[in-house]
Amino acid sequence: MAEYKVVLCLRSAILFLLASGALSATFTVTNSCGRGTLTCRRRGRGASGAAPSAPPTATGAFSCATGDCGSAKTECSGGGAAPPATLAEFTLNGSGGMDFYDVSLVDGYNLPMLVVPHGGSGGNCTATGCLVDINSACPSDLKVVVAASVGGGSGGVACKSACEAFGSPQYCCSGAYGNPNTCRPSTYSQFFKNSCPRAYSYAYDDATSTFTCASADYIITFCPGTASQKSSGKNPKLQASRRPQAYQW
Repeated sequence: MAEYKVVLCLRSAILFLLASGALSATFTVTNSCGRGTLTCRRRGRGASGAAPSAPPTATGAFSCATGDCGSAKTECSGGGAAPPATLAEFTLNGSGGMDFYDVSLVDGYNLPMLVVPHGGSGGNCTATGCLVDINSACPSDLKVVVAASVGGGSGGVACKSACEAFGSPQYCCSGAYGNPNTCRPSTYSQFFKNSCPRAYSYAYDDATSTFTCASADYIITFCPGTASQKSSGKNPKLQASRRPQAYQW
């Protein structure tokens, strides 16, 4: 059976159904953020989300302060979300028939997110995510700041990865640093790991950040009732305050 990969680059509330023969997984995504977000669906890759940086034009076009995919509309038309953006990554029916999934801050962070498997079994089949809003605590050289007129407030709206901020091979795990022996955690990646122990903090953070499950559906929640508290690293509980929107693929 074929292997599929889905990437969710936070935008808003959606449900995915991906099916091929006997393979079927339902993704229910709920937006619990207390501010406007947008839904961007990308067939075969997933969706991305962010707050608009300006009101839509007369034609309905807009851009996003974070996670923009350049389409000027909710459909991303095959484009990816611009970093920084929190990512949820899924490989369905991979090795041994298992799903592999994670929440990644390798491309930076813009919103808290929780992923909870439902009805699955085997492997490390448990919840993961980044449950805290770390934008306010983001190091100044990684922080993305917008003007007060954007999104109704001022201050940090996202937190870059060190790779995006500096472009250095040691932060990007490229060149001579393109393997787990030479690319090691940095003070910047450790900031992300301390805040979100279950999320990927850099490219080779596999041991504590990859989860596996068989025959599961997945519930993804943006801003899952986190306030601004540090995640304990224990199994988080789903907290969804709004009814999910549904889309079928």
